[in-house]
Amino acid sequence: MPGRVIVTNGSVVTLDDANTAFFPGHVVTEGNRITAVGEGPYTGPLGPTDVTVDATGQVVMPGLVDLHYHTALAKGFSDHLPLWEYLDQYWYPLIRQLDDDAAYWAAMVSYAESLRGGVTTVNDMYRKVPSLAQAAARIGIRAVLSNDIVSPQNNIDTIDDNREAYRLAHGAGDGRVEVYVGFEWLPLGDADLLAQVRALANELGTGIHIHLNESLTEVEDALKRFGKRPAQLAGEQGVLGSDCVAAHCVWLDDDEIATMAATGTSISHNPSSNAKLGNGVARLPEMLAAGINVGVGHDAAECNNSRDLFQVMKFAGTIHRAVRQDSSLTPAEQVVRMATRNGSRALHHETGSLEVGKVADLIVIETRLPEMTPLIPGNLEHIYSHLVYAANASMVTTTIVDGRIVMRDRKLTFADEAEVVAKANEAFLRVLRRIEG
Repeated sequence: MPGRVIVTNGSVVTLDDANTAFFPGHVVTEGNRITAVGEGPYTGPLGPTDVTVDATGQVVMPGLVDLHYHTALAKGFSDHLPLWEYLDQYWYPLIRQLDDDAAYWAAMVSYAESLRGGVTTVNDMYRKVPSLAQAAARIGIRAVLSNDIVSPQNNIDTIDDNREAYRLAHGAGDGRVEVYVGFEWLPLGDADLLAQVRALANELGTGIHIHLNESLTEVEDALKRFGKRPAQLAGEQGVLGSDCVAAHCVWLDDDEIATMAATGTSISHNPSSNAKLGNGVARLPEMLAAGINVGVGHDAAECNNSRDLFQVMKFAGTIHRAVRQDSSLTPAEQVVRMATRNGSRALHHETGSLEVGKVADLIVIETRLPEMTPLIPGNLEHIYSHLVYAANASMVTTTIVDGRIVMRDRKLTFADEAEVVAKANEAFLRVLRRIEG
């Protein structure tokens, strides 16, 4: 049997309810659970199969949760179009040409970048879900997967595709992979499809992942076709609820915010993607004031060009201050909690904080760097500030998912990085030739 993982001598930021931190401290995992969190270096006995990670000069914290995610194959391809045109001209043609092998390597390269950046959980809506599940199981990430469901005439994924994906992939990777029901967005669907999404989620006993109110064009299209706003229609069809993650929600009105709060729906805030696509800035302060559980997501590398969730946190911590001219908004600790505990809560996972009995998803971040200097010894507020405003993905040295070390010293444990990069490039060029041919 594998032994314990003992992370010791680091600054342990637990993100528990009491905001406990240890300078230094230690975290011990056994199986997939945290069995000890405490002050000072670990001084207990060591078994022959135990593994020790020396975190001297580093921060130990819960793994990041990327709450809105699309596996992506074409980073840096078609950068300068608004959302609707981008989807029609590039995204949909590309994903319609996916084969299982291309989807697998797209997922491998996506998940590799995320693990290297301290993301331990992804909420990933894409196609070829069984191939994504194989990639997640192999590389070791925790993944909630869903299909891109649209109305049948749009030729992407259907309700039946998602039902079959659940049958084939739910529970893969020793339970690290779950399958939700996905809904692409209302311009490619209708009220009946929303109702079918809720019915399938209830049938399977699983959750829902949906795009809502991402752009003004989406809202205007819904008002024209249905006489109702997207989130209003989703609420009326029973889609919203504590098992639903609604992505973007940039253009919610007051009534929709109240509905999100009343139904217990979680929102993924994706500020860097929304900025790059020119979609606007979500009403995050109002969402939080209403008591909505809000996490953060990068969206997709095609509309972000990075899966670095630290970068997303920096956008979340700054963009609202800029547009509201109020530097008191979105303090650093609140943003870090959005990227950890709130994302975990949205997915009903026992992760997001370092506490005895919680699932062992944690990361180690180097601080002995010019970018993280100065750092006041034992000052938790200073650490939060650096995590949001100064850190980046390259500072993560170790990533642990489900008690397994999936990256150590910047080296992936269960995948050959060179192979992943080469195969992902080949897959993109193969799919691109199909589009152009």
